[in-house]
Amino acid sequence: MASKKTLKVRQTGSPIRRAQDQRATLIGLGLNKIGRERELEDTPSVRGMIRKVSHMVEIVEE
Repeated sequence: MASKKTLKVRQTGSPIRRAQDQRATLIGLGLNKIGRERELEDTPSVRGMIRKVSHMVEIVEE
């Protein structure tokens, strides 16, 4: 089986004073505290979520 491509995402910004949908997007990505990292499958839906909160997250190079 081919290995699935993944992205490593780190939260760099606070959701305080952000719109509720942006907070929900961070929770959907599995992030809720600054400095947390998650390894997520590289799909168009995950890319869209990252794009929505791009000012609060960064993609970590491996």
